[in-house]
Amino acid sequence: MENKTLLSFVIPCYRSEKTIGKVIGEIKETVAGRSGYDYEIIAVNDCSPDGVFDVLKALAAEDKKIKVISLAKNMGKHSAVMAGYSYVTGDYVVNLDDDCQSPVNRLWDLLELLEADKCDVATAEYITKKESAWKRLGSSANRVIAEMMLDKPKGLRFENFSIIKRFVMDEVIRYKNPFPFLEGLYLRVTKRIISVKMDQRDRGDDNATGFTFWKSLSLFANGFTNFSVKPLRFALIVGTLFAVFGFAFGLFIIIRKLIYPDIPMGWSSMMAVTLFSSGMIMLLLGVIGEYVGRIFICINESPQYVVRETVNVEEEDG
Repeated sequence: MENKTLLSFVIPCYRSEKTIGKVIGEIKETVAGRSGYDYEIIAVNDCSPDGVFDVLKALAAEDKKIKVISLAKNMGKHSAVMAGYSYVTGDYVVNLDDDCQSPVNRLWDLLELLEADKCDVATAEYITKKESAWKRLGSSANRVIAEMMLDKPKGLRFENFSIIKRFVMDEVIRYKNPFPFLEGLYLRVTKRIISVKMDQRDRGDDNATGFTFWKSLSLFANGFTNFSVKPLRFALIVGTLFAVFGFAFGLFIIIRKLIYPDIPMGWSSMMAVTLFSSGMIMLLLGVIGEYVGRIFICINESPQYVVRETVNVEEEDG
């Protein structure tokens, strides 16, 4: 019997009732077009409000290679991907969207880089991003912060269509805390990452992306608080500078008063300094509070995800 390379496709599904069948069909067609490869599909129903779970169950009934994981609560896309990773058995793990925007036909361009051992992670680099201005702004903020906080290579952009080696995924799923941030987890394992330019497709339905500007900011907060202490170091530096500035300014006021005793104290300038310094203190306390809050949630062992139901998992894994 031919020993085939098993590709595991992990697809977080949310509001994709009209598109998920097309995505899965293209995966089957693409893998069937090249000998020596087999597939498994891990579709994660991320508490979708439409009928995607019924569609997935029907597809899984026809093909035992399709595993369906239905989550009890929407905890974010990265948590859904982590849930899918827990059921992977393949040699390489393919991440892609459920909305037909991922160019599955370019799969081999990414996989060849990993099989030649040129990298551990290969990701698409979309020439033109087909998303709203607010989403692009949030994504740009995430990219810049990741470069600053996580030492991500400058210019590298992780897209939703990517392939990782099995050992990378095995290390990633060792992270059990809430608020996972996949870019930070990948970078914690390896820096051997290559991007391949390709065109992003149009969405296969009329739905707007559920990944809004505010969700991008939330993801950004996960990245810089869970995988970097640089914000705390920044708070220390700013606090030290303000202490030095305050001490120097206090000396200046005392000396000036001694030299010119008739000069009245400036109420406006004092209020301006007080308000500015108080605002900075509250900002820095907020950063520290964010860290403390996340530590508290981790200590309480809040789950990354909760699985409500699975299909084609018990039968296969026993």
